[in-house]
Amino acid sequence: MPVKLPLPTADIRVPVKRKKTLEPDRVEALAEDILENGQTTPIRVREDGDGYVLIEGYHRLEAMLALGEEVIEGYIVHARLH
Repeated sequence: MPVKLPLPTADIRVPVKRKKTLEPDRVEALAEDILENGQTTPIRVREDGDGYVLIEGYHRLEAMLALGEEVIEGYIVHARLH
């Protein structure tokens, strides 16, 4: 079972293709929810050199960044490169 870890947001890279899927309204709604309830769902990343590549949770990551958070809870997964 994966273990939730605190991950520095500055060390997480978002693939270019994922950046095109950003929905600002969704980020704003998630940021408001995180303010009220905290981060309830961890993101998923894979290790990449000294940092991480985002696998799942782009809007959660952007919401945390909008709130000025420097750490986000996440799972490190072993994903294959396609």
